[in-house]
Amino acid sequence: MKTTTKAAILTVVLSSVLALTGCGQEDIKSEVAENPNALTLKNEMVANAVVPLVSCVAPGWASQNGGTTGGGTAAETTVSNYAQLKSAIENASVKVIKVTGTITITTRLSFQDQSGKTIYGASGAKLVSTNQTKDGSGIINIKRCNNIIIRNLIFEGPGAYDTDGWDNAILDDCRNVWIDHCEFRDGVDGNFDIKNKSDYVTVSYTKFHYLKAPKPGGSGGTDDHRYSNLIGSSDGATADTGKLNVTFVRCWWAPGCKERMPRVRYGKVHILNSYFNSSVSNKCVAAGVKANILVERNVFENVKEPINLMSGYTAVTQTGNSFVNVTGNTSGSGSAFSPPYSINKLNASAVKADVTAKAGATLSGNICDSF
Repeated sequence: MKTTTKAAILTVVLSSVLALTGCGQEDIKSEVAENPNALTLKNEMVANAVVPLVSCVAPGWASQNGGTTGGGTAAETTVSNYAQLKSAIENASVKVIKVTGTITITTRLSFQDQSGKTIYGASGAKLVSTNQTKDGSGIINIKRCNNIIIRNLIFEGPGAYDTDGWDNAILDDCRNVWIDHCEFRDGVDGNFDIKNKSDYVTVSYTKFHYLKAPKPGGSGGTDDHRYSNLIGSSDGATADTGKLNVTFVRCWWAPGCKERMPRVRYGKVHILNSYFNSSVSNKCVAAGVKANILVERNVFENVKEPINLMSGYTAVTQTGNSFVNVTGNTSGSGSAFSPPYSINKLNASAVKADVTAKAGATLSGNICDSF
């Protein structure tokens, strides 16, 4: 048997990631022949290889309608301040944006009429707004966009204040959006809303919470507006019928959330393997007009009203959930939809440990996490 050379071993090891590193096999052989230390360097590259999101398969509803790949393997544009971020978001030719450090949002970002784009954070990346006014609040408004991925970012608002202001982030009339490993906290009107015919959306391993005390006395009349997630903007938004198909999987509605975890109108919403433990809650999952909700294998712990059946809903099915020290309704009503996709499901007994360890901006950057 011939002795296998280091160069040959290296070529085999790296062959599976050549497309990711941009290296060819002849380049590798030549480099190792000229510099034996390159073996160590290349092995480190393998160990630390960044897997672009185009190699990941979006779970849930975002896998439908052709799937969601974002900016794929396009060259990255790195931003570290507001001016750079605004320019990159508004430039349709920029397909992958890497956010570094903490960026203060001086004016709400407008991300409109684009397709095929990824925005992700390096470890610890954060977008922060300190504005609690009706018109100046909010971090980003995403409108009429398709095939978008946002991941590993912290969105931090100034705290809840009912001025009929803006959420940290809004999806408005968008399709095929994957929000993954993000953290939304202390939004003015809410943390993250999905509305106006948005469709094929998955939110995975994302944490929602409030760390700051709510500010009372807002013009909207609610002194404690820590209302996290609204799906569908109003009962009268009939154009949402058949849209707003959303998956929340392995998400965490953490301490501080009062209501809307989420509050749903229209659409088919699948809430799977998620953890609810906000002791200040009034209600968690709320089913409104034409809501069709599958609440599956989640953990509700120390919360009030895990499932709130409002008027006009279509169906709510609860199956395989764990209810620990809760008060209020835990029952569904009617038979909800059957998801058209396959997705790996944890038993409820494994959910708390998995979600509390992984939900939020817990990754090192633009890498895949497995389901």
